[in-house]
Amino acid sequence: MFAKFIIYLYIHGGANAKPKILKMSNNKIILLGVTGSIAAYKACDLIRQLVKNDCDVHVIMTRNAAKLVTPLTFKTLSKNPVSIDLFTETAEWRPEHISLAERGDLMVIAPATANIIAKIAYGIADDALSATALAFNGMKIIAPSMNTAMLGNPVTQENISILRQRNFMIIDPENGELACGKVGTGRLAPVEQIVNKIQNSLK
Repeated sequence: MFAKFIIYLYIHGGANAKPKILKMSNNKIILLGVTGSIAAYKACDLIRQLVKNDCDVHVIMTRNAAKLVTPLTFKTLSKNPVSIDLFTETAEWRPEHISLAERGDLMVIAPATANIIAKIAYGIADDALSATALAFNGMKIIAPSMNTAMLGNPVTQENISILRQRNFMIIDPENGELACGKVGTGRLAPVEQIVNKIQNSLK
């Protein structure tokens, strides 16, 4: 019930006023990857803001993300089918991850776990999201979200460094209270910041 309440607040704007979000270019196709971070519910607000700015949002979820937020929620908010399975049959003859990769103007993964960051850094493509990321040749934005210890692990830092070297835009996580109850760096960057980074990248 608590999770549903949080999702409701994000879909309907919440109780607090938010910073102004820049208006972005119309009719852009955004590929939004959502992974199994507790911050997955914040992707609801991200979709809402992108759609509000006339973007065509296509969500690609990991199976762990689907345990936190249902695909139906993202389908309803984006008004597009949600990709989870790498081998889902589609109306097109091309595999869905290839079709999406060729059509997208920009790809953003928010929240991005240590797992998906490692997969992308080393070219592992064993699910719909990692395969789409490998096939997509446009601008890619990664917004990490994880426990402080996982973020600070040298392996994770090396993987993030690899992505920076490959011209991925990394939106650094915030410092604050985490889902585990500790205070530290690892919270997903504010949705408004992510939207504005997307807007600037589309100029």
